[in-house]
Amino acid sequence: MFTTIKEYHQQLLAGNTSCEATVNHYLLKIHSKKNLNAFTRIFGDEALKRAATLDAARNSGAKTGRLHGVVVAIKDVICYQDHTVTAASKILEGFVSVYNATAIQKLLDEEAIIIGNCNCDEFAMGSTNENSVYGNVLNALDETKVPGGSSGGSAVAVQAGMCMISLGSDTGGSVRQPADFCGIIGLKPTYGRISRYGLIAYASSFDQIGIFGTSLEDVALALEIISGPDDYDSTAIDQPFNRGEISFSDTTLPTPLTEKKYRIAYFEDALQHPSLDKEIGTGIFSTINKLKTEGHVVEAVDFDLQEYIVPAYYVLTTAEASSNLNRFDGVRFGHRTKQPVTDLTEFYKRNRSEGFGKEVKRRILLGTFVLSAGYFDAYFTKAQQVRRLLVDRTNSIFNDFDAIILPTAPTTAFTIGEKTDDPIAMYLADIYTVFANLTGLPAISIPLYKHSNGLPFGLQLLTNKMDEVTLLQLSAMLLQQYKNN
Repeated sequence: MFTTIKEYHQQLLAGNTSCEATVNHYLLKIHSKKNLNAFTRIFGDEALKRAATLDAARNSGAKTGRLHGVVVAIKDVICYQDHTVTAASKILEGFVSVYNATAIQKLLDEEAIIIGNCNCDEFAMGSTNENSVYGNVLNALDETKVPGGSSGGSAVAVQAGMCMISLGSDTGGSVRQPADFCGIIGLKPTYGRISRYGLIAYASSFDQIGIFGTSLEDVALALEIISGPDDYDSTAIDQPFNRGEISFSDTTLPTPLTEKKYRIAYFEDALQHPSLDKEIGTGIFSTINKLKTEGHVVEAVDFDLQEYIVPAYYVLTTAEASSNLNRFDGVRFGHRTKQPVTDLTEFYKRNRSEGFGKEVKRRILLGTFVLSAGYFDAYFTKAQQVRRLLVDRTNSIFNDFDAIILPTAPTTAFTIGEKTDDPIAMYLADIYTVFANLTGLPAISIPLYKHSNGLPFGLQLLTNKMDEVTLLQLSAMLLQQYKNN
């Protein structure tokens, strides 16, 4: 078919394909790969109807949108008007959104075609996509392995060629980690870069819509379109992202980069952490040495807060989840018990006990505990202080450096069921990704390496807030010069 949106649009204008033929291609791919369980809903008839309308408009000479006919999949936590959105939870079974998320509306305004909702961990809580009411998502590269989470379905939809790009959400790495496990690109922008209006909340001060793709230029285009201010979201940043500052060539290498030299930091303790797979550490150090050889400044910086990152993240996110998920009580919408009840309290208990899965219950209980009167200062307040220290330390690093290099995950994709009985081990697997969410930084996972076990792994890059231009420029250079080298 094609490898980028730009190439697809060229074929459309040349009359070599059509939006309708393209949608049919992806519907067939989705059907042939349905065992991967990447989708919760397919909007096939609707997508074909929209494709036919777009074809007719284009053929009549009408101006086309920047995402004209681009087939997009969306995580089942993002609201799409008149379509079900369930957060992969029984408690939202059958719920139909009455409005579009701002990001969805911007996609539609530029003539994208939304082909379906993607499976995910329930309420975006998980790192493996094993916590869904719809069942596990399978990694297309090895169906015995997890695809990562919580946006595993969105990652696999791109990985297995079932759409061109997809949207996920990233609260602590839920776009970057599945991108790493699936061998694709996963971008989490600066907090507030993309409006959260219409994104079902897990932890509101951490959540951010992110983008999956196989082409960096496609990811940058999607970011440009869905970013920007929003009257419905007070945390949305007024300044939109302008990819015009990056000159992409057909090989995705920004042309000014051949002379540009970067100042890059890395945390030596992070790259020597006992949980990090030796081949992943070796691969990243190899890239660091190549960058030095090419004339870039790459230096280790002291970072003595690493052991506090994961505990602070889980204290704060579970506290926010406890508050955000209060609204799901079975009264106004969603699951309602069929068992007889004697009073309102029992009614709430049954609705929530039946509707929420094990991992969501665990995080609600933990969050309620850390917010309780006797423990608020000991846990929640301390975690907020750690967050403040992390932000201050990060600001000081970016006074001297353009970017930070980290692993995305400590291992390649692991076997389904391997960590389900050990939630602490599961949480510690987020050691490298939650840092960006605690500090609000933009971060990306790019697929640079292949492990001796045959599975891919990526490199994670972080830049200063609002500096997605540098993040994408550096990513493009690395993908062009160092992938699989």
